Amino acid sequence: MQRTCKRSLGLLLGLCFLSSGAVATAEEIRSTLQDQQQVAVTIYNGDLALIKDRRRVQLPAGENLLALREVSGGMMAETALLRELDGKGGLQVVEQNFDYDLLTPQKLLEKYVGKTVQVVRVHPQSGAETLESATVLAANGGVVLRMGDRIETGVPGRLVFPDVPANLRDRPTLVVRLTNSKAGPRDIELSYLSSGLSWRADYVAELSADDSQLDLSGWVTLDNRSGSTYRNALLQLVAGEVNRVRPALLERAAFDGRVVKTMAAAPAMAEESLLDYHLYTLDRPTTIGDNQVKQVALLGASAVPVRKEYLLRGSQYYYRGLYGKLGEKLKAAVFLEFDNRKQGGLGLPLPKGILRVYKNDRAGNAQFVGEDRIDHTAKNQTVRLQLGSAFDVTAQRTQTDFKKLASGARENLIESAYLIELSNATDKAVTVKVAEPLPGDWQIVEESLPHRKEDARTAVWQVEVPAEGKVVLTYRARVRY
Repeated sequence: MQRTCKRSLGLLLGLCFLSSGAVATAEEIRSTLQDQQQVAVTIYNGDLALIKDRRRVQLPAGENLLALREVSGGMMAETALLRELDGKGGLQVVEQNFDYDLLTPQKLLEKYVGKTVQVVRVHPQSGAETLESATVLAANGGVVLRMGDRIETGVPGRLVFPDVPANLRDRPTLVVRLTNSKAGPRDIELSYLSSGLSWRADYVAELSADDSQLDLSGWVTLDNRSGSTYRNALLQLVAGEVNRVRPALLERAAFDGRVVKTMAAAPAMAEESLLDYHLYTLDRPTTIGDNQVKQVALLGASAVPVRKEYLLRGSQYYYRGLYGKLGEKLKAAVFLEFDNRKQGGLGLPLPKGILRVYKNDRAGNAQFVGEDRIDHTAKNQTVRLQLGSAFDVTAQRTQTDFKKLASGARENLIESAYLIELSNATDKAVTVKVAEPLPGDWQIVEESLPHRKEDARTAVWQVEVPAEGKVVLTYRARVRY
């Protein structure tokens, strides 16, 4: 009985071994971009994309090893999902492996550490080749070989490898072990999340001669460093911050190098709401090449009303101590504002990005006049840009009086007076917004022009300064803190 059990157990183990050996040595069925029927790419903010890759593959019945080549090198393998689309049923995924270790001479050498290779030497006079076996001992920072009874560093000749390891690929590849109930062509879709694809919005605005209107163009800049090309892709972009659980493991390094490619102007992308985000869809397929930066048109608007503002902002520390001169030739900051409204030719959600402003000089040549970064801006909200500092609109600030009316451990009462001389060297009158942030409980007790309380901590004066003229603003503030 014991011998029979042993014989049965041995037969069972032998069958298991043969079965596993047959699977391990099963020939891969390779699927390339030639099998691809359609690819859709949805790119999110923050180096994240959703890839949907549809292919038609020929599969025999039974268990198969399907190697899906030319997938993204930044694939998050744990998100990969393979499903059938033809409705035939009988397709079941058993196991999947993502091979992103790409074939290079160094990688090949590293895979052969501890294994035998052949070293080919060429005689310098006769040109005759000789072969000698060698064991690779190390390949980190150089090559260490055991050749016979000696150790060699460096490569004394040409190395010949017997084969390429199965997990070393010339393209990023997802290998799927699956069972198929019936032989024939199958339509499948592989969907997965990937890093290495990103997008941002870039805007170009041309300001009118009188600074009252601007023409706005929006572009989407795509950056593909995923290690794969997406041909004739259906492109969608999601604006908004999608919450993600960050893994504890370090992310793989992005691919280096890129080629810049700019597309010609095209119709604006269609926009719709998606949960609490905004989805933009390109109305035509586009190819996103590997290591490529590409631009596609997002939106366009003409004659958008704009407001220009000169701002001179103070500091709270002015009101706590004795200073005297507080600055000469202080330059006013230049801001532009426009409303994202349908009545102004916009009314679309604007993704965050950089908005660059140009204006024509007297000869009609466009000159760059400043840029600013805008955040995600919903429709009916205001876009505010800081372009720079004015050259011809300046100020001089002086503290003319300072006295402590009360001083103690719990409370201080200070009264101080100021003079701000505003100068305008342009040939047009301008209005300067003087914004003074005051600490504690404050009160303006004297002033040469009326102020407005903008918020709990800020007093604002709108000062009109004539062309090539000056205006003096004086005020006295009482501060309790």
